[in-house]
Amino acid sequence: MQESLPMTLFNSRNPIHRSPLGAVADGTRVHFKITLPRNMQCSASYLLVQHPDNRIECLDMFWCGMNGNDHEWWECHFTPQETGLYFYHFELRTARGRSVLKKDLGGEARAGAREDWQLTVYDGAYKTPDWLAGGILYQIFPDRFASSGKTKKNVPDDRTLHENWLDQPDWRPNAQGIVTNSDFFGGDLKGIEEKLDYLASLGVTCIYLNPIFESHSNHRYDTASYEKIDPLLGDEEDFRSLCAAAKARNIHVLLDGVFNHTGSDSIYFNREGRYGDGGAYRSQSSPYYPWYSFRSWPNDYECWWNFITLPNVREENPAYDNYINGEDGIIRHWLEAGASGWRLDVADELPDGFIDRLNRAAKAQDENAMVLGEVWEDASNKTAYGVRRRYLLGGQLDSVMNYPFRDAILGFLLGEHASLIMDRIETIVENYPPQVLRILMNHIGTHDTERALTVLGGEPAGSRGREWQSAHTLSPEQRETGLERIRLAALLQFMLPGVPCIYYGDEAGMEGYRDPFNRAYFDWNSTERRLRVPLSNLARLRRSCDAFDGGSMELVEASADVLHYRRVGKEQSAEIILNNGPHLIVRTAFGKQTEVNPGGFTILVEDNQPQHVGYFKYY
Repeated sequence: MQESLPMTLFNSRNPIHRSPLGAVADGTRVHFKITLPRNMQCSASYLLVQHPDNRIECLDMFWCGMNGNDHEWWECHFTPQETGLYFYHFELRTARGRSVLKKDLGGEARAGAREDWQLTVYDGAYKTPDWLAGGILYQIFPDRFASSGKTKKNVPDDRTLHENWLDQPDWRPNAQGIVTNSDFFGGDLKGIEEKLDYLASLGVTCIYLNPIFESHSNHRYDTASYEKIDPLLGDEEDFRSLCAAAKARNIHVLLDGVFNHTGSDSIYFNREGRYGDGGAYRSQSSPYYPWYSFRSWPNDYECWWNFITLPNVREENPAYDNYINGEDGIIRHWLEAGASGWRLDVADELPDGFIDRLNRAAKAQDENAMVLGEVWEDASNKTAYGVRRRYLLGGQLDSVMNYPFRDAILGFLLGEHASLIMDRIETIVENYPPQVLRILMNHIGTHDTERALTVLGGEPAGSRGREWQSAHTLSPEQRETGLERIRLAALLQFMLPGVPCIYYGDEAGMEGYRDPFNRAYFDWNSTERRLRVPLSNLARLRRSCDAFDGGSMELVEASADVLHYRRVGKEQSAEIILNNGPHLIVRTAFGKQTEVNPGGFTILVEDNQPQHVGYFKYY
């Protein structure tokens, strides 16, 4: 029988109830403490823990004193010895029978709740690179960012080049009814190098490049050769030059690794015949034939989401694995050439063993190399193809793309209750190891999503097709609304745990619905400057306050339109108050009252010792 419980008896995000908080290293002794009303007449309480192997362990809790006049404390310790996910809840024996405490919104125990709490236990030797912490990421779609005008060699003649950089990307099917993605704007690596000072002025410390290897589409997720830079972007010398010039400005370069599939138009598969008589499609004697899974050679083969231009590879094939992860493989080659790490496309479709070996290859080349995965959900408990993944337990991913934060930020600014979005954020904070949290890729838009400005200011595309999307831009009124909201979005993006990532052109107010409209060419003649100064100021604040470099997060208030939370570092603390409502609010932070305008926010920074308060306001 469930007891009616009038107050919070346990909260996994409160150090009184659980210590230490969040994910823990294996072998860590975790203290659990619940408080119960005396009138429940509890005679015994238990902590029930489900181990990673699904074994259930029942631990006795001990009465440990009174909590005021009407409540009492029960406690126990649990020490997980193995890495993995543990799930737990509490069971009570009372005068009215058996009662169960499970998790509800905010990590609190409530009567009738049905979800167990999660305890993430990671390898104590798990270490992530320090160089990204406290920094700023900037994502570049290489064809659409900047062109040096440099003459290129060996560019295939079946590519269409736009003469006008302000053209809308091609989206209509060709005469055969196929969208080929073969229109290009001519952005290149030298163009990116020429814009490094601009990126440095935004506070950027790492560039994430969408794929740059030889491919025959503008997105380049259909790799033709992992060994060559796409000729329209330049060559390996240009890449090495970009990395060296970026390094001189303390900027790192992160590459996009597409290792779940190749292009059908590639040296490895060669369906289109561009690469002579070789390739798995053309010959069963090809050394690449075992890399692919043919149901009936040559035309019936496994491919990514049934796109016949993207044949899946067998990542566990020894030859393919060695080609990518071996001592002379692709991972190590491009790290030696100057890259600082890899972002793994569709990480949930890569086998665990392959990610293990990729991680080892990267760290063998450079112990500080970054391995970041594309995961759209909570990566700590992600299940893919019936397998619980172990991305964040050590030896696999250092970080992931933080889509849950994106959904929470945009949801709040579009009217969701603050408590709901803060629960999403706190869930990630609770489930992820601290060394991962410190370098999470916090974005509010990527090449796979609508532009943040369009989401925040415009009409949702919903299920509408490309015809509708191509014809709709923001009205002047919608654009003003979007700009106001995106400044608040940037605040959250920059001030939450992790590292903010700016999608190229967002700082210039670029608009666009889904692919390809979110991938237009950067208009370097744009006069829109209203976002660049706030972004630069936020970047400077991040650099000046250690609370944003791995500091803990504490929720102060999450009411309907107000978010108020605290970041606590070793030397400094910061309080962030965001007002998404229509009225002026007054809140107390660090013992002082401060006003926050409608649609505005305030950041207060305090030195932990000695006491000093500084105010930062943007509206």
